[in-house]
Amino acid sequence: MGSFCGDRPRPAGPPDRGFVFYTNFNSAKGTELKTTPKAALDFYWKSLHRQVRVRGTVAEVTPAEADAYFATRARGAQIAAWASQQSSPLESRFALEKAVALEAARFHIGKVPRPPHWSGFRVVPQEIEFWQERPFRLHDRIAFTRPSPTASWRKERLYP
Repeated sequence: MGSFCGDRPRPAGPPDRGFVFYTNFNSAKGTELKTTPKAALDFYWKSLHRQVRVRGTVAEVTPAEADAYFATRARGAQIAAWASQQSSPLESRFALEKAVALEAARFHIGKVPRPPHWSGFRVVPQEIEFWQERPFRLHDRIAFTRPSPTASWRKERLYP
C-alpha cells in the first residue's frame, strides 16, 4: 500500500504501514481524526466500474516523515500551508491572497519549514473491500478483514 496526498501517490515504506495523507491538524478533518482516530478511504473508478474501500485506525506520521514529504511539495504549496486556516470561514478571496503574499514575503527566498499545525495521518487498514459493478445490481464484493494490524487477513464474499 502506498500513501496519497490528494491525487498524488507517495511511497509510504513497507506495505503493512498503511495509507498516508497530509493536512492541517486544525482543519475539521484534522480535529475530528485527533478525537476519533478511525477513517475510511474510498477509491472509485467510474470508467472501470470498480471501487476499493479501506477502513482502519488512524495514527499521526512521525515528524521526520512529515518533514520529508513537506520538502517535496512545490514552494507555493508550502507557503499555502502556512497561509491557509483550512476549514475556517474566509471573508474574501483577497484575504487569502494577502495571507499568501505575507507568508511569501516572510520566507522570501529561504527554505520554507513545515508548519507545526501541518502533518500527516496514516490509515492502517483493518478492512479492505473490492467492489465491481455487475448487471442488475448483482455486484461482486470481496472483503479482506483482520481484527488488528498484526493479525492475518480473512477473505469473504459479501452480498451486493
